[in-house]
This record gives sequence, C-alpha cells and structure tokens, in this order.
Amino acid sequence: MRALLLALLLLAPAWAAEGIVVLGAAQWNGEPSPTFAARLEKAAELWRAGRAPIILVTGGRAPGARQAEGTVGCRYLEKLGVPRRALRCETKSRSTWENLLAARAVFGDAPVLLVTDRPHLPRALLYARRIGLRAQGVAVEGKFRPRYLWRERVFYLASLVFPRLPASRHPRDPGSRDSPQASPGTAP
Repeated sequence: MRALLLALLLLAPAWAAEGIVVLGAAQWNGEPSPTFAARLEKAAELWRAGRAPIILVTGGRAPGARQAEGTVGCRYLEKLGVPRRALRCETKSRSTWENLLAARAVFGDAPVLLVTDRPHLPRALLYARRIGLRAQGVAVEGKFRPRYLWRERVFYLASLVFPRLPASRHPRDPGSRDSPQASPGTAP
C-alpha cells in the first residue's frame, strides 16, 4: 500500500506555485516553537523539491516578544540550508487573516502553497479563498491538544456562519487592527 501511494505521489505532477507561504506560529526567545519548526521544515522540504522558488514566512511580534515570528522563521530556514535570496520575511501580521493579506500583497493572484498544521488548514484555506489568494494547502501532521482541535473547529464554523468575521480574537491570535506591511523583504 505504501508503495502504491509513493508511486502516485511521484507520478503526480507538482503543482506549479510561485511561492510557499508559511503561516506564523509561536517563537520562544528567538527559536521557533515545535509547531512553527514543523511548518518551517515542511516548507524547506517543498522548496528543496522544487515546488516553488520563494518561501514567505509570515508573523509579527507577539506582545512582550523581542522578535517577530517572520524573522525567527527566516533565520531557522537559513540554518536548514535555504538561501537568503529565496526568503521573504513578513513581520507585521498578528493573525491568520493578516498573514494571508500579507501573502496576497506579495504574490498577488499567483498560485501558492500554504503551509500550516492540519487543524488550522481548513480555516486558513477559507480565508485565502475570501481574499482571492490562490492557495493549495499543505498540512503538517502532529499531535495536537484537544483544546486546539476544538478551537480550530469552532473558529472555522464561526467563519462559515459569520463570513464578515475574518480573524479570531483568541488571546494568542489577537488580530491587530493595523494592516501588515507585506512587501517582499529579505531575511534579517
């Protein structure tokens, strides 16, 4: 069965994308959290496979943090061997909605691969469709706490019922009122 799945994956054409968008997640004292590191490692894997030439890492600075998630993520990708010229670091966004607005500002209507963890992916893709970002989701697997799984389901359903509610207001995902500056940047 694994051989059949591998053969299908190898024979399936790669989706032509202009970029890989990594949605921000927590960073701790300049190091990506395990969730964020898994997203970044998946993006590096996609980049090495030639799926897209650019990786955009999104994420601003959480209250009290010294560094933005985008900066930490780009630095981590450089350690994984992704050259600086292939990286764009967005450092203003504070929510999934703003992450995606920043990606749209960078890539326009070009197709992108959207990297986030499996529970978060349905909501992220829903938001991407709403803003016109042509995104194919790439799920990062993992063990997730039941509370997080429940939260993502609730936010997704709320987004379906209340389509004008773009961003969560969860304390860890506050959704700032400031629009992110989303022009392509370079790694720090």
